[in-house]
Amino acid sequence: MKVIKIDPITRLEGEARISILLDDNGKVKDAFFQVMEFRGFERFCRGRPVEEMPRIVTRICGVCPWAHHMASGKTVDAVFGREPTETAKKIREIGYCAHMLDSHTVHFYFLAVPDLLVSPDAERGQRNVAYLGKIAPEVVKEILRQRRNITKIETIIGGKSIHPVCNVPGGVSKGLSEEEAKEIEEYAKDTLKFLDIWLEKWEKEILTKYEDLIYSDVYHQETYYMGIVGDGNTLNFYDGDIRVVDQRGKEVFRFKPEDYLNYISERVEEWSYTKFPYLKPIGWKGLVDGPDSGIYRVGPLGRLNVIDKISTEKAQEAYKRYIEAGGKPTHFSMFYHWARIIEMIYSCERILELITDEDITSKDTVNYDGDFVGEGVGVVEAPRGILYHHYKTDEKGLVEMANLIIPTTQNNPSISLEIKKAAQKLISNGEISEGILNRIEMAFRAYDPCLACSTHSLPGGLPLIVTVYDSNGALIKEIRRGGK
Repeated sequence: MKVIKIDPITRLEGEARISILLDDNGKVKDAFFQVMEFRGFERFCRGRPVEEMPRIVTRICGVCPWAHHMASGKTVDAVFGREPTETAKKIREIGYCAHMLDSHTVHFYFLAVPDLLVSPDAERGQRNVAYLGKIAPEVVKEILRQRRNITKIETIIGGKSIHPVCNVPGGVSKGLSEEEAKEIEEYAKDTLKFLDIWLEKWEKEILTKYEDLIYSDVYHQETYYMGIVGDGNTLNFYDGDIRVVDQRGKEVFRFKPEDYLNYISERVEEWSYTKFPYLKPIGWKGLVDGPDSGIYRVGPLGRLNVIDKISTEKAQEAYKRYIEAGGKPTHFSMFYHWARIIEMIYSCERILELITDEDITSKDTVNYDGDFVGEGVGVVEAPRGILYHHYKTDEKGLVEMANLIIPTTQNNPSISLEIKKAAQKLISNGEISEGILNRIEMAFRAYDPCLACSTHSLPGGLPLIVTVYDSNGALIKEIRRGGK
């Protein structure tokens, strides 16, 4: 048996490898998406004052700190029994829509699009934004300018663009001035024009050029889908019910965030530090898709599969074309990229709706009234999918339990299945090229995995090894705890 390793895999947040096992005939027997890093935030948050959690959890990841800040802020609201003021909710949502723009632009332009603007079969050194800067410098300059505008919105709302500090129990730490509101409005208008161009580029150029790849059965799974929906099953990143649809788009479950444990279970596999969630009422059937398998997908593809419409004009028109092209639900994994463009357009339009609201500069930004409950669940749609935070505290408000279910963790079964399917479809007779290996990597890039967030399990235990050396560098003693 031959083992092919893609180690490390590239253009993602975190560290992982792909191991492909070939039989004696050169055909793929199995393939594994192995997450190699471990983060233990759930453990070391214990004993911390719960009001500190929104600040602490932003350090889980520098790519999606806003998602953790918002989910944690909503959880702390629930722990203290405080409903944020209407102005505070609007300010939070503006900052969060800016974060969606921030994260989606990083993935789309820097991690995913180089495969499609150059070629999946191009040399490795050409599939990156630095190479794009050489062949299309003005395009890359505009991408960077838009990212600067987006992070300015985050900074105005959050105090910092990467590790925001705006959420407090029952509201936000500061309001918006008229000048700040006008500045945000101009940034959002500018970015919306930029995204209009890229939507047209996707629909008229990329989709046409790579039609065979985008509609390929290499990147196709018929799973369940989960996401937050607003009133009338509209797209909503910040608040709403949680809806699950099946492979035909029929609603099978609908529940409130606090009931999530009735619908989600997690399992551990020995070859990865990331867990494998599944729909509890359906059950775990292994890494297979179909109605009998509890595997579900989250993120842009999942969100556009669970909604019925988008409340903003341009995003809704784009959504109609998206559904016409891929069906509803859409099972083509490469549609994740198209969905991100639509979500970015919605984010700009939603920012413009909120920032022009007559109450957005109100000073009523914190609700101090409420009864301490000691437990709370907060849920938002992170860029990569639905994110759950759940805390329990003692009577002093010190955290006794923290449970985080991460979007990439929820997509982990599908990513693992996607990679195996891609390897089996693309490799035959042991013939392997750089282009084939990149196309296998494209299977996980569609999901935009964030591995630092997702690694919370310890299959077999993680060893702690302490080595003691003398002044000459000679080993005196080794102390080992845990592991196999």
